[in-house]
Amino acid sequence: MERRKPELELRRKPELLSPAGDMERLEAAVRYGADAVYLGGKDYGMRAAPGNFTREELKRAVELCHGSGVRVYVTCNTLPRNHELRELPGFLEYCGTVGVDGLIISDLGVLGLAREHAPGVQLHMSTQAGIVNYAAAKACYDLGARRVVLAREVPLSEIKEIRENIPPDLELEAFVHGSMCVSFSGRCLLSNYMTGRDANRGQCAQPCRWEYYLTEKKRPQEHFTIVEQGDGTYIMNSNDLCMIEHIPRLIEAGVCSLKIEGRAKSAYYVACVTAAYRRAIDFFSRYPGESLPPEILEETGKISHRAYSTGFYFGGGPGQTTDRGQYIKDYQVAAVCAGRMGDYVVLSQRNRFFRGCTVDVLQPGGAFTGELSEIYNEDWEPIESAPHAEMRVYWKTGLPVEEGAYLRIKAG
Repeated sequence: MERRKPELELRRKPELLSPAGDMERLEAAVRYGADAVYLGGKDYGMRAAPGNFTREELKRAVELCHGSGVRVYVTCNTLPRNHELRELPGFLEYCGTVGVDGLIISDLGVLGLAREHAPGVQLHMSTQAGIVNYAAAKACYDLGARRVVLAREVPLSEIKEIRENIPPDLELEAFVHGSMCVSFSGRCLLSNYMTGRDANRGQCAQPCRWEYYLTEKKRPQEHFTIVEQGDGTYIMNSNDLCMIEHIPRLIEAGVCSLKIEGRAKSAYYVACVTAAYRRAIDFFSRYPGESLPPEILEETGKISHRAYSTGFYFGGGPGQTTDRGQYIKDYQVAAVCAGRMGDYVVLSQRNRFFRGCTVDVLQPGGAFTGELSEIYNEDWEPIESAPHAEMRVYWKTGLPVEEGAYLRIKAG
């Protein structure tokens, strides 16, 4: 049955904003359809775990993105101490010099310094600022912000009210996918208290994901589970956020930028989630009022993730999985396409795979399946499996597999 054509397209497609923890992940975001990326320098960003970007790498990142029509936002959203402020003006000036499109900020002092030292760069207030009402949004606007990243705790009904009561040129950004923090807008002291790693300075050890027991004062060696059965409980383990089916409602509420969490996650994660949301945004733009096709929704299950929820958007809590802290891993990357040689696709192995297995190929423009019916090693000898990390494998196939494509297999 032919899909009906829309009478009117959505007034405006939202920006798709993807994470970039390093150059590899940035390239994945650009290649798979991001309209903008957010990344951090070596300091002042809320993610210390990924490689992040040196000044020279930042310059290259801006050049690469702008060459593809993609915007670059730099995170300056830690709460810097006095001694860190001395170097900050120079970094802000450098961001302006290389053409960064926006700075993501949570501290009012940093906001003032950015206005002074990066006057041509748009200022965005981070989710760390905890903006949950229109008065706070307007106050940030009066201080020079042109976008606010709303606190993750704000429901859609209140986002709509915020949109109706702020200046038309103040943009609203909201998270739509990825890990959720157990603490309000990420303002957590638990990591600092337990490990000395300050979550508000990009060093969170994620103790909310750990397994906990109760102890009784006079019997400190005895551990009691917090649930009636099982080996313990993950009492603070929030589910992951997934709003891919509800993009039209986010747009209707006034959100103009859809943000994917995950600067510390893999390039494959960035590629897969960016591709899924790119397809979803384009689908809803062409066919408003229709349900998301299953093949697009299923892409969000082909990455490592916790159980999904819609967070606080529709009221209530984000949901928790208290019996385990591990990720759900239904698929794994078997190989990455390193190029072609005539009828052969050159593969770089990532996880063991076997001749005859079915692979799910992800590349820009969509996904399709194929069978590894003929595979050969570097000496062009037929092989039954590829057991060695990053070994070179030749796959004979007529399928249009592109360089950089990910080949996925079902886990287990």
